[in-house]
Amino acid sequence: MNSPRKLVIAIDGPAGAGKSTVAGRLARKLGYLNIETGAMYRALALKALQAGISLDDGPALLELAQRSTIYLDPIVEGNRVLLDGADISHRIRDKDVTEAASRVSVHPRVREWMVLRQREMGLAGGVVMEGRDIGTKVFPDADLKIFLDAHPEVRAGRRVKQQEEKGMSQAATAVAAEMRERDRRDQTRAASPLVPAPDAHVIDTSGLTLEEVIAAAERLVDEAVD
Repeated sequence: MNSPRKLVIAIDGPAGAGKSTVAGRLARKLGYLNIETGAMYRALALKALQAGISLDDGPALLELAQRSTIYLDPIVEGNRVLLDGADISHRIRDKDVTEAASRVSVHPRVREWMVLRQREMGLAGGVVMEGRDIGTKVFPDADLKIFLDAHPEVRAGRRVKQQEEKGMSQAATAVAAEMRERDRRDQTRAASPLVPAPDAHVIDTSGLTLEEVIAAAERLVDEAVD
């Protein structure tokens, strides 16, 4: 008997909408690879910061990317991120790298390079790939597209809670302002702006618990499998 075809599942949305948590849970349930594409931009941003390369210099950033090896190693918690063989999983979550990644990601040629790498990773199927342009650019023919969203204030509150759990502290108003600026960059960039794919299933997570969001996503997966 032939084994079921492994799907490509795309999960997009802005920061704080719950992409990483939902993607991780779905991947574990299905036995799929969870690919966090945002971590790849973070890795390149970190290398640019370390090398003193301007985050506004698209050609220099592309050249840096072409000289870099970015590898996502799937583990239970999500992905272990390796940059040129070094584990940078924790460093890329720091505030300076988060801000730098948002600026790095606006360059069209950099995104083109990233998209090619991401397609290679998911070509065989059996992946839950999360990001901001998976359903529109990386895998426009994905078997299932989910777009998670939430009100900016809700997303900011979640991010503040995450920071507090890690022993960090930042005012909610400051986090909300940073998110609005990041949303603006993501939604207005020339290359692959952050928008739901026309055939994406949009889930507003603002008033939902995590378990409710995951249950909704799992129902969509069951329908796609059927």
